[in-house]
Amino acid sequence: MSHLCRDCLSVEPGAESLGRCRHCASPRLVAHPELAELVIAHIDCDAFYANVEKRDNPAIRDKPVIVGGGRRGVVAAACYVARLYGVRSAMPMFKALAACPDAVVIRPNMAKYKEVGQSIRGLMQETTPLVEPLSIDEAFLDLSGTEALHGGAPARTLAALALRIEQAFDLTVSIGLSYNKFLAKVASDLDKPRGFATIGRGDARAFLADRPVGIIWGVGKALQRALGRDGIVKVRDLWRYEESALAARYGAMGHRLHHFSHGEDDRRIDPDAPTKSISAETTFEKDLSDGPALSRELRPLCETVARRLKRSGLAGRTVTLKLKTRDFRLLTRRQRLSDPTQLAERIFEAAGNLLGRESDGRQFRLIGVGVIDLAEGAEADPPNLLEPERAHHARVERAIDQIRDKLGPEAIVKGHAFTCPRGKPRTAED
Repeated sequence: MSHLCRDCLSVEPGAESLGRCRHCASPRLVAHPELAELVIAHIDCDAFYANVEKRDNPAIRDKPVIVGGGRRGVVAAACYVARLYGVRSAMPMFKALAACPDAVVIRPNMAKYKEVGQSIRGLMQETTPLVEPLSIDEAFLDLSGTEALHGGAPARTLAALALRIEQAFDLTVSIGLSYNKFLAKVASDLDKPRGFATIGRGDARAFLADRPVGIIWGVGKALQRALGRDGIVKVRDLWRYEESALAARYGAMGHRLHHFSHGEDDRRIDPDAPTKSISAETTFEKDLSDGPALSRELRPLCETVARRLKRSGLAGRTVTLKLKTRDFRLLTRRQRLSDPTQLAERIFEAAGNLLGRESDGRQFRLIGVGVIDLAEGAEADPPNLLEPERAHHARVERAIDQIRDKLGPEAIVKGHAFTCPRGKPRTAED
């Protein structure tokens, strides 16, 4: 058994349990029989958006802080004080404010969060080149072979990294350390905030046995209900079945259920892991049920997605539509294209077709559009004899993009963006 002090970074061998560090008397000790051997980590910034805002405004440090939209939006992040009141990410704002009426509500500042997140990622990449980002504020790290470089085991290197982040940015992180990505991610959620948790090969099955099956990555609420109907509630319930039986019942997901339930995950950490989707969404001030009104909200989102695709040098093969009903039921629909696209018009055409099938009088509070099945931008929108106007649309759209890049997003406004005084779209006669 090894003991690591997260404050002075001393490592103390010994099987007996230590209450405090023998060198600095800190109670922040990490102990595990495999501490010197584990190399796969997941690092997650604690309540990142909210804590960045608290850092930048000391007057709200001790107050409950919610980062999110207006009353009809959702919570993007909540500090740990707000979480004591039951506020959680993705909760509707009106529910969050009902639970915590004294909360300080701040609109998200994504540019600021991205800048801070990239700086933190820079420290991670100084620690190991094998960093796979998951979002602005979290990433997997593989510290294999870094012992000589950093003069100690990966666990000690990670504790040192956490201290560097605290000192440089006045923000805290939680660390999960294990022998694969699945368990490292699980471990990082065990001891928040400012946590450091480990899961080794020797204790993985015992740790997983009585956990709800929803702990397995990819098992959402719908699959969890389906598993429950089959009598699979805890991870140990999966052990009754052969991998082939799970695959026959649950398809490709059955293979993951088998391996992850046994603590097995052979995914490698990939610093060049591709972006999987690009999307944009908006929450309405009032619920909308009118098809043309929903379409008007959809079009600028398609332009945003197209702009992000071009800037990223990517193209999408499949368009997705996201709708949230007034009772918060989420609908997702998708349409695969004949070839990848970067064009707002093609995205809007596909998303509009999907929207038309759902516009049946139901009221919606949110609409979103995205693209998945991403490809290189060079593959986007090839000439098509069946769609001769495509090349023209591509030239026009890219010319507009260039002007907007130089003069700002309002330099050119397409005709569909104009409305009559009564709010109706302008026609050719207008």
